[in-house]
Amino acid sequence: MKKLLFLRPLAAVASGFGIAALFPPYGLSQIIWIVLLPILFALWSLGERRRKRNAFGLGLLTGLAFFLPNLAWLRSVSDVGWVALSVYLALFPAVWALFAATWGNPWRGEERGLFHVPRHALACALVWTGLEWLRSWLFTGFGWNTLGTGFHQTLIFAQSADLLGAIGLSILPVFVQGVLLQVFVRRVPRFQADGMGMRRRIALGSVVLVMVGSYGYGMWRMISALKVDSIRLNALLVQLNIPQEAAHQLWSATDIHLGYEDETLEALGVVDGEAVHPINPQGKLPTKPDWVLWPETALTGRLLRTDNGEWAMGQDNYTTLDRIREGGDDFTLMLGLNEMEADREGDEFVMKSDARVWNSLAVIPAQNPEKELQTFRKHHLVIFGEYIPFVDKLPFLAKIYEQQSGVKYGGAFSMGESLDPLPVGIRGETVGVIPSVCFEDTVPRLLRKFVRGGPQVIVNVTNDGWFKESAGAAQHFANARFRAIELRRPMIRCANTGVSAAITATGSTVHPDGGKLQELRDPSGSTFTRGHLLTELDIPKNPPTTLYAIIGDWGVIVLAVVGVLLGAIPALRERKAGTPPLSPS
Repeated sequence: MKKLLFLRPLAAVASGFGIAALFPPYGLSQIIWIVLLPILFALWSLGERRRKRNAFGLGLLTGLAFFLPNLAWLRSVSDVGWVALSVYLALFPAVWALFAATWGNPWRGEERGLFHVPRHALACALVWTGLEWLRSWLFTGFGWNTLGTGFHQTLIFAQSADLLGAIGLSILPVFVQGVLLQVFVRRVPRFQADGMGMRRRIALGSVVLVMVGSYGYGMWRMISALKVDSIRLNALLVQLNIPQEAAHQLWSATDIHLGYEDETLEALGVVDGEAVHPINPQGKLPTKPDWVLWPETALTGRLLRTDNGEWAMGQDNYTTLDRIREGGDDFTLMLGLNEMEADREGDEFVMKSDARVWNSLAVIPAQNPEKELQTFRKHHLVIFGEYIPFVDKLPFLAKIYEQQSGVKYGGAFSMGESLDPLPVGIRGETVGVIPSVCFEDTVPRLLRKFVRGGPQVIVNVTNDGWFKESAGAAQHFANARFRAIELRRPMIRCANTGVSAAITATGSTVHPDGGKLQELRDPSGSTFTRGHLLTELDIPKNPPTTLYAIIGDWGVIVLAVVGVLLGAIPALRERKAGTPPLSPS
């Protein structure tokens, strides 16, 4: 017992570090099947004395060992924010540990019933998943790097995300480890009592059933995705890798504009107004893209928009837009811009007093852009990045932001309202764009609201330059690719510092035709590079409406309640009957 007193904290830390290792920069997704074994053993073997307090402490230790290294990229903006967020998020594993050590503990109380083993494992899995949902929602939420997202490198198991979302995938590894630990670690003599052989066979059979079912479902989804009628999209992604400090870009406005002009025209095969080479010398792809994408807040000039839809921009923006048309007048440009409310006074556009400002995705068609420009205004704003709660009443919060980030607080963005996809043409056919800006591609409950019938594609423009060359960009991408699986809509994303890529409806960035990796990387494999990428993406004409698109997070919420009941009802029944707890020895 004294040895366990020292080993339990080590077990908690080992599980926390193990979960962190599932994600970039480590990417050890194969260990997802063992990472929780140490903390489960530590919690289930706790003695009755101070059980709840010790369990909460062990869970908190696991959470800190996970989130502190996992979110170290936040130090690029704020050390205080990194620590504060990590401590807050660690509370959720701590609450789960409290449940797992008490109501969810199979080694506490009578071992009765043929389904004793899978019942407790399932209860712990469902409550873990429910708490992950809670942290993704509470106080606007931070849903990055749930345990299920650890399948980002094993897409065969990731396909079940279209049922309960990426969060729902967490049920599988927690359940499997919970069952196997009970079966192969015999904590009490009663485990070998009459009927235990059948109990073990049922437990192992449940693991085999869920593993084979998940694998088979994933295989079916990946094969069936290759057999659909699709629209081929050719998109050009342009990435400049502009360095910045927090929200402040370190290039001048002139350099930024010239950068997008030169990189785009080079990709289109135009130098000094003359076509010098085809866009793809191998001749596999057409010489021109259907869409050209630039990242979030690409140009420095703001978009002024009146209530009736008329718009204007600064002359620098017009010059850049005119210049890239030297490469062709038949592609649609999508880019991030800051959009502001304005009034028209004669030929002039004047910003309204107390005008609202939006972080927007603008879609500018080649033909008739004056009347057909569309914008999507970002819904899910980043706390302390795009707004500071209560800053009007507590102005010192802005001072804290400025002290930590090293840049002046420029005011808050307004929240967008529209949930309608943007209709955009591809060679005579219309595709619905599911728009997202920045971290919105990690918020599945938002993107599912844009799902409609007919061909659709998710488009994301983002800028992870806030976090320099850290693991933040790769983690963002690992989380984002699950939106394509959850909704069975392919995805295309353009970033300032990476990862710019095309993602199929199965979450893959490898083109199914030729096996070509469609991520923008330099020769060393780094996504922190300046360049351009011409991608091909097949957009299904009649994609399915997934279960997750229909029910959203309600599936996980209901199952979490079921998990609590699975643990609580038998435990309360045994307590009422006065059954003594089993010895942890």
